[in-house]
Amino acid sequence: MKIEGARILVPGATGAIGSGLAERLHQRGAHIAIAGRDGAALAWLAGVLGEVPARHFDAYDLNACADTVTWGHEALNGLDAVVVCVGVAGFGPAETVGDAVAEHLVTVNALAPMAFLRAALPLLPRGGAVAAVTGIVVDATPAGMADYTASKAALAFWLSSVRREQRRKGVNVLDLRLDHVESGFAQRAVVGRPPTLPRGQSVQEAVDKVMEALEGAPPNGASHGSEKP
Repeated sequence: MKIEGARILVPGATGAIGSGLAERLHQRGAHIAIAGRDGAALAWLAGVLGEVPARHFDAYDLNACADTVTWGHEALNGLDAVVVCVGVAGFGPAETVGDAVAEHLVTVNALAPMAFLRAALPLLPRGGAVAAVTGIVVDATPAGMADYTASKAALAFWLSSVRREQRRKGVNVLDLRLDHVESGFAQRAVVGRPPTLPRGQSVQEAVDKVMEALEGAPPNGASHGSEKP
């Protein structure tokens, strides 16, 4: 995908990776719209990026997620890509994580990204892209993160199935399976404390990998291999 001139919506733009990605896309000449939960951070980022279109949403409101895509499509006069950087961490043995917390993890980490991307699929041209951040936990399945891992795995398998569905249309479906990122994400967990983790990659390194995946998406949508940057 050619970044310059592309119309790209970034839900989750008030997080570390999302804001870094929005800035990089803007620097590379993309036309972007941003969406996030933190209204103050969203307004600040929109100003830094030259008053780009910005919209507040709550990931727990799935209708709002879908409506944000419609808004982004109208604000940018079309969409070429939607890159979802929404997520929340949760830690603890399975028997200590309550059902309400488990529901929250699945909603924010799986159902909300699905809602964004589901709404985007009918709007994208051939060679366009939908993408979402999953994570290395999908492959590692670490102890003490069963519900968090399950929520991310649900999204990863959904993306895999959708990739097959979109082959004929030629829309690229990207699973951004990032390694651990030193963004403070784990310290903002909805429940529990993170285990001791090896030092991860920087936010900028993570953004580099997301950009690499987007730029590697063919303009004709011919290749749909799972993207694990």
